[in-house]
Amino acid sequence: MFCKSLLLIALPLTLMLVSSNPAEAKKESVKSIADRVFSLSRNKYTLMDKSLSDTSFPRNFQGGKLVTSDVNWWTSGFYPGSLWYIYQYTEDDSIKALAIKHTEKLRTLLSMNTDHDIGFQIGCSFGNMYRLTGEKGCIDVLDKAAGKLTSRFSQNTGTIKSWDFLRKDWRYPVIIDNMMNLEMLFMASRLTGKSTYADVAIRHATTTLDNHFRDDFSSYHLVDYDPETGAVRSKETVQGYKDESAWARGQAWALYGYTMCYRETGDKKFLTQAVGIADYLMGRLPEDGIPCWDFDSDKAQKDYKDASAAAIMASAFTELSSLVKNSKGIVPGTSKLSKLYRNQAEKMVRTLSSEEYLSNLGEDGNFILRHSVGNIPGGSEVDVPLSYADYYFLETLVRLTKK
Repeated sequence: MFCKSLLLIALPLTLMLVSSNPAEAKKESVKSIADRVFSLSRNKYTLMDKSLSDTSFPRNFQGGKLVTSDVNWWTSGFYPGSLWYIYQYTEDDSIKALAIKHTEKLRTLLSMNTDHDIGFQIGCSFGNMYRLTGEKGCIDVLDKAAGKLTSRFSQNTGTIKSWDFLRKDWRYPVIIDNMMNLEMLFMASRLTGKSTYADVAIRHATTTLDNHFRDDFSSYHLVDYDPETGAVRSKETVQGYKDESAWARGQAWALYGYTMCYRETGDKKFLTQAVGIADYLMGRLPEDGIPCWDFDSDKAQKDYKDASAAAIMASAFTELSSLVKNSKGIVPGTSKLSKLYRNQAEKMVRTLSSEEYLSNLGEDGNFILRHSVGNIPGGSEVDVPLSYADYYFLETLVRLTKK
């Protein structure tokens, strides 16, 4: 799926454009969109279950085949997490049974070597299971997973190490994606009373705020630290177009991460950061709301769109809309900003729920969304359905409808 022309607008002009549009009344309601997407998703994800083994998880659909992973792959938690969102919306007990079955498959991670992605893997699965069922056994799993994640924290760098493998001359690589894994730490801290988990999350978020961002609020993908001194050694990309470009999914992780950190802490510096990132994105997103895989790609109008980045951003915009509305003046123009972010999320949802992106029953390995991008520089998962695109799309719809 290729990009169309970009709409580059400054924030003041954008704010002026947040007015009622008569055409809006003719559009399908968000509730109607959610109803049909969740009805479709319930059927697709039930069928997808039949293609999985006791140890496999859906990763993508490529070359006409469903590609699966084992529990170690970083996306293993998204399928059970999506099942939990489908259950939350539909209250279908057969979906709940599938969600429990596939969530339990991730328990083996607690006895394996893991990296920072255990936050995705356990948070999206057992975290949602606890949120929706109150199952006490989930607390022990979250506690142990949080312990594994915080064991990767360094007092010298003030961050959680992302990867154990080292390319080029990396010594302590930290990627912007890591912001997402902090949510599990906050949850585990609340449930167990262990303040260390939240302390580590806050320290990591603060250090990342200081070192990962450019003056315009765009983010580098990776920062490498000296593990002894904590000094920054390099700032670069792995999955983006180039070191100084704005990789779209990285910007989505950043927006979501700092929005979540403000929700968890109430610290105004995190809200200020989230608003800065949001305003940067509002000035660079195209008319349909779906970004190219990298905002600075040299192929411009002919490059691939990334539905996964759009879904993550839409979920974050939805939550940020509510948070700024209730922020008691921490940022100026809260009412207008709240409406602006809500409108942006709805625009993205409308595009993603169109026939261009929404897959039909029995197609695309029964993933929900088409046209996502994993890693173009690595030649992996280009213009395919991806499990995390589905997860954040469903999360957005739950948030928008307050189901």
